[in-house]
Amino acid sequence: MNNTEINVGIDTSSTQLDIYVRPTGQFFSVKNDTAGIKEAVKQIQPLKPNRVLIESTGRLELEFVCAAHKAGLPIVVCNPGNVRNFAKSSGRMAKTDKLDAMDIAHFGEAMKPRLSSIKPEKLRAISDLLVVRSQCLEMSTMQKNRLKRMPKTVHKPIQAILNTIKKELLSIDKQLDKLVDSVAEWRQKRDLLLSAKGVGNVLAYTLMSELPELGSLNRKEIAALVGVAPMNRDSGSYQGKRYIRGGRHRVRTVLFVSMMSAIQCHPKLKPMYERMVAAGKPKKVAIVACMRKQLTILNTMVKNGTYWDEKMV
Repeated sequence: MNNTEINVGIDTSSTQLDIYVRPTGQFFSVKNDTAGIKEAVKQIQPLKPNRVLIESTGRLELEFVCAAHKAGLPIVVCNPGNVRNFAKSSGRMAKTDKLDAMDIAHFGEAMKPRLSSIKPEKLRAISDLLVVRSQCLEMSTMQKNRLKRMPKTVHKPIQAILNTIKKELLSIDKQLDKLVDSVAEWRQKRDLLLSAKGVGNVLAYTLMSELPELGSLNRKEIAALVGVAPMNRDSGSYQGKRYIRGGRHRVRTVLFVSMMSAIQCHPKLKPMYERMVAAGKPKKVAIVACMRKQLTILNTMVKNGTYWDEKMV
C-alpha cells in the first residue's frame, strides 16, 4: 500500500459534510451549503490529494462535486454499496459520520477508483429533466390506475391531473430537444443513436447523460457498467445461477422499458428473444440478454461513428 498518497473521504448529509484525510488523520466538518463547501475546498486544496472521494447520494453531493471539479480537485463519486461492502470486509461494522468518512478514504487508498468525469452544465440539465420526466410518468401511471378503480364521480379531477401531466411531459420533451440541438456534438450523437431500431428520444438522452462511457469501452465492460452482465456464482463443482446486479440503474430501467417494445418488432432482437424463450429460458433472462445485445450494438455504433445497419451483429 502506498501511504504517500493522500485520499480525502467525505461523508454527506443534507446539512453537513464530514471530511477525513488519510493517512494524516485530519478530520473536520462543514455545513453542506455554499459557504461550507467553499471552506472545505479551501482546506483540501493545500493537501494536494490524489483523490477526493464522496458517495453518490442522488443530489446531496452535487454542489460539492461541481465546486471541487471547478477548483481542479481530483474528484471521485463512489457507489455507496461498494464502500459499505469494503468497510465490512475490513471488519468495520459500526457506522458514524466520522467512521463513514474514514471508510471512504480507506476505500480510495486501497481500491484506487478512477476519477469521475463531471458532466457539462447542459448535460446535467438533460439528466435532471429526465429525472423529472420519469417522475411525471410515475404519477401518470398512478392516476390512470386510480381512474380504473375510483367511481365516475371523481373521474373529472383525476383526468384534469392527467391532462396537466401530459402538458408537462410535452414541455420537458421540448426542453430536452432544445438543449441537445444547441450542441453540434450532442446533436450528432443523438441522431446516430436514434438511427438504431428500438431507440427513442428518452433512451438516447438517457444514454448521453448517464452513460458518457458509451463508445469508449469494450462490450464486456459496457455491459458490466450498466449492470446487464451476468455474474458468476460458482464454487468448486457447484455452479449457481447467474444474476445481474449493480450498475447504472437509471440506464438499465430505461433500456428495459424500450426493450419491451423492441422484442415485438426489432429485426435482430425479436428472433433472439423468441429463440431463447423457445429454448426454455425465462422471459426476463431473454429480455436482459436482448438488452445486453442492444447495448453492445449501440456501443459499437458510437465507437465507430456509424449509423444503424441491419447487418450489424
